[in-house]
Amino acid sequence: MSDGMLWAVVLAGSLGCYLFKLAGLSVPAAWVERPWVTRIVDFVPAALLAALVAVQAATAGNQLVVDGRLAGLVVAAVALALRAPFIVVLVLAGAAGGAVHALAG
Repeated sequence: MSDGMLWAVVLAGSLGCYLFKLAGLSVPAAWVERPWVTRIVDFVPAALLAALVAVQAATAGNQLVVDGRLAGLVVAAVALALRAPFIVVLVLAGAAGGAVHALAG
């Protein structure tokens, strides 16, 4: 990709983001304050983060993979469910992922 094309893509993306934000600000307040809208909006960030984590943990390129990343994610989920401190969750997930990677090659 040439430098000119890259800058064109960056500028087009910036303009698109600005117009998207402007469209969100122009929505009437009565629409945004509806109870079902506020319930949905509360869950959107968590759903997006979960989707990003799932894609990063279970794919490599265009392939589905089961490796240390997925094992680390499972261990982290269990540790979080057991209310472990965050640093403990990180250490356990890293150790599990590293162990699977070392054992499986």
